[in-house]
Amino acid sequence: MEGPAFEAAWSRGRTSVRSRVARWQAKRWQLVQCAVAAGVAWLIAHDLLGHTLPVFAPIAAVVSLGTSYGQRLRRVAEVTAGVAIGVFLGDLFVAQLGTGAWQIGLVVGLAMSTALLMDAGSLFVNQAAVQAIFVAALVPGSGASLTRWTDAVIGGAVALVAATVVPAAPLRRPREQAAVVMRKVAELLRGAAEVMQDGDAEHGLDLLADARATDALIRQLQAAADEGMAVVTSSPFRVRHKPTIRRMADLVGPLDRALRSTRVLVRHVAVAAHHRRPIPHSYALLALDLAAAVDEVVEELMADRTPLAARPALLRVGEGSGIVERSDVMTAEVVLAQLRAVVVDLLLLTGMGQLESTDALPPPPR
Repeated sequence: MEGPAFEAAWSRGRTSVRSRVARWQAKRWQLVQCAVAAGVAWLIAHDLLGHTLPVFAPIAAVVSLGTSYGQRLRRVAEVTAGVAIGVFLGDLFVAQLGTGAWQIGLVVGLAMSTALLMDAGSLFVNQAAVQAIFVAALVPGSGASLTRWTDAVIGGAVALVAATVVPAAPLRRPREQAAVVMRKVAELLRGAAEVMQDGDAEHGLDLLADARATDALIRQLQAAADEGMAVVTSSPFRVRHKPTIRRMADLVGPLDRALRSTRVLVRHVAVAAHHRRPIPHSYALLALDLAAAVDEVVEELMADRTPLAARPALLRVGEGSGIVERSDVMTAEVVLAQLRAVVVDLLLLTGMGQLESTDALPPPPR
């Protein structure tokens, strides 16, 4: 019963659980913030101001904060205003027209129209409609319009304060994820060197499958960079980190190019192994030297520095690519050209421009 299919299913299940736990761990601070903000908003409105049922205060706080750092200040403003407009219009219509299907339809249309005429975003529009429904359908006729509007403002104010308090983790994550990308590049380069040396076609195909599964790493890097920028933009306590986060965000493009170039290299190496086309041993040594240079890039990234110190090692690999022997096998020549392309992309990480990094490599051997 416990055959290959069962083992594969079990492995996928464990992977899914791990990814879900990792997702929860990545969001646990935001979850705690939402929970605390909801409680504080209720405490202020209910215990300090004496509102009987201040449900809109925690609603506004939670929706404003959300589970992402992106555009938090805008969300606070849109949710607070949207809730206030929805509550006001809902109360106004219930007091004048009562509650029912057509009244709810009318108040939703009016609330959304008002928000759109104010040139509001989708969150503003949706909140205006939702809160109008809530008032008209669930709490009609209580005559507490000002209280509900005040609750919405309280919730937004609490969210605004909470949004300025963020941990250091989102500021570390961009460089940590950048290091993850570079470690994968080094791993693929070493794998490619092994395939060049042993010509194992099966190993080459496995390595190619691994390389093709790396798109998620760049998406995670971009998300980490966006989150870091959102933190330094929304929190006055983290604004001093903005130059560092901006520098890391600027590396996303070069990192993406370096990973893509490495993936192309792996594909050509796998093709050569599949067709049993020999690749000079010196090309494999170049790939290993390049992997060692990438290790230096990783060290610099983890130290939160532009990997300028890795430039000499990368230039040595580039120089080596100009003196190795040539091959009569076209696939091998393509592998050499791709190794040089990876070097150029990695030099961009050290602060060199596109033309400068290209010109830094000697002409390919004839």
